[in-house]
Amino acid sequence: MSARARRTLPLLVSALAVASLATPAVAEAHGIVGRADLPIPVWLFSWTAAIVLVVSFVALSTLWQRPQLQLASERVILRLTAPVEWLASSIGLALFALVVYSGFAGAQVSTANFSVTFIYVIFWVGLPLLSVLFGDVFRAFSPWRTCGRALEALMSRTRGSAPPFQYPERLGQWPAVAGIVGFAWLELVYVYKDVPSTLAALSVGYFVVMVVGMALFGVSEWGDRADGFGAYFGLLARLAPLRRRDDGMICLRRPLSGITGLEVRPGTLALIFAVIGTTTFDGFSNGGIWRNEEPGLQELFADLGFRVTPAQELAYSLGLVLCIVLIGAVYRIGIVGVHSVSERYPSLELRRSFAHTLVPIGFAYVLAHYFSLLLWQSQAMGYLISDPLGNGANIFGTAGYQIDYHVISYAAIWYVQVAALLAGHVCGLALAHDRALVLYGEPEEAVRSQYWMLAVMVAFTSFGLWLLSSVGT
Repeated sequence: MSARARRTLPLLVSALAVASLATPAVAEAHGIVGRADLPIPVWLFSWTAAIVLVVSFVALSTLWQRPQLQLASERVILRLTAPVEWLASSIGLALFALVVYSGFAGAQVSTANFSVTFIYVIFWVGLPLLSVLFGDVFRAFSPWRTCGRALEALMSRTRGSAPPFQYPERLGQWPAVAGIVGFAWLELVYVYKDVPSTLAALSVGYFVVMVVGMALFGVSEWGDRADGFGAYFGLLARLAPLRRRDDGMICLRRPLSGITGLEVRPGTLALIFAVIGTTTFDGFSNGGIWRNEEPGLQELFADLGFRVTPAQELAYSLGLVLCIVLIGAVYRIGIVGVHSVSERYPSLELRRSFAHTLVPIGFAYVLAHYFSLLLWQSQAMGYLISDPLGNGANIFGTAGYQIDYHVISYAAIWYVQVAALLAGHVCGLALAHDRALVLYGEPEEAVRSQYWMLAVMVAFTSFGLWLLSSVGT
């Protein structure tokens, strides 16, 4: 491939990604009932987003001549005392107990039971936002980590401080990938996903597996590698300006600097692909293309002998897997392009070196996709906390509270979603440029290597905007 082609091809890829959106459309963001009356059409949003990314790329190339994010300079701002840490652990255990109890003993109606809203809204959607703002808060509240630490302390008195077994390095974070994909499958595919007793039983099962794993392989090793939620929330927490050290000190650091030190183990890239891919499928499965094609897939599995429900679940499972694979393929194409510019580093090393650049994109997809859900459905906790079992109780006097769907306009939600997507991809560009400066040394060569990463970012942004605009159409 000639040098001119290497420079031109990624720009053509970017243009094609934007052109796929450059037709007038009416936007309907995920979770919105009714269409937003936007002041400008979606295609203009799409072209503007692409222009912002290109301008950001040019600005980085011109003004960012030396690495700025590779060393996380930290400043201690406060210390968490032991009583505060134990309070957080106790709250986490109490909430877990309430989820399990309400799931088993409460009304088996999803909208009236505390467990369903807490798991799917507060835990799955709210914790990622808290992690990016305040660091790894889940580590402090995790009920299985709390019990794992207690069991580890008890076992150390009889067997010493070392865990009985060493965690296999070859497994890396693949168990965590299985956990995240499994939860996404539960949320997006499983027909009985909102049955409270089912969620309670699965919660207890996951709790037992986590505690046993921590007892056998160590709390930190198992929690960071095999706990899907611990690995996921910990990954996003690296974007935060705050970090809690092992000695209890809370440190302030430059935003994004924490993610540059990400250790890429076996399965780490797959975990990042799963975060973006599962969110992608959630949006795609609510769009017109999937609604038109899914019956055909379902019929295909029905012809193979499956009943209606298994056939539907298999069709959705296939769509979920394909979306994750698609995200991985787009990233792989970008890395192949980077390698074609300079063959100084092998493709495997480049994939690992730029893996962290996708993390802010993953969070951007989550925030953009679930913003309206979090904003509205989190208000349900107002009445669920007073009546967690759905049996007519009014413990705190808020059982009559109702969700206010007019707290924000549809157009404002769309602006937040677009801003989240743009900010995430600009952060990804900055991280990629900063890492390229480290790898290649010369700013000019670093910039050339990032033409393809720009194409990847534009493609992800355009695809994210298309998902938002096509929901329900």
